[in-house]
Amino acid sequence: MPKQVDYEDRRQRIADAVCTLIASSGMEAVSLRDVAAQAHVSMGAVQRCFRNKQDMLLFALEHITQHVSERADRRIAATSTPEAASTLLSHTLAEIALLDEGSTKQAHVWLAFVAQAPASEKLTAVLHETYAKLHDLVVWLIRYGQDTQEVRQDLDPDLEAQTLLALADGLTAHVLAGHHTSTAALAVLQHHIDRLLEDSPACG
Repeated sequence: MPKQVDYEDRRQRIADAVCTLIASSGMEAVSLRDVAAQAHVSMGAVQRCFRNKQDMLLFALEHITQHVSERADRRIAATSTPEAASTLLSHTLAEIALLDEGSTKQAHVWLAFVAQAPASEKLTAVLHETYAKLHDLVVWLIRYGQDTQEVRQDLDPDLEAQTLLALADGLTAHVLAGHHTSTAALAVLQHHIDRLLEDSPACG
């Protein structure tokens, strides 16, 4: 009886292989042959899972964005008792910025896809959807802080979320470029989160 192939598992393995190659050698290192070797499958197996390289890259991007979103969501879901809004914001944005040592590979891959996006409408669409979801999450956290009187009431949650996400993205690049250490980047991030709490009754 032929062995049943788990195509979803194989697709995940191939996506991991794509991300490993991008992290180590850049987007130009991604070829069907090298991906197959990295994933320990045949080129035919890769081609049966994806019609072409573009589809493979799109799936890999969706794979990495799902990981980023899930990390942020898990941080909130794992809270057994209500945490301060500033704590939730700090932890969530640190996850989004991929600042811990274990996230270096994901940070390399994320920025490689961002750099590639202008050349591909499909990549741009996936990134746009991901940023929109992360934006909504940060807006929710800021509004949660306003409801609990921790975050200043005069702030526009939408504008502040845009600012914090742009800052998180910038810090990701600065850490990879060696301009900041992860510790210094986290301090910058916290400084801007603390600004949201200035003059808040909860901070008095």
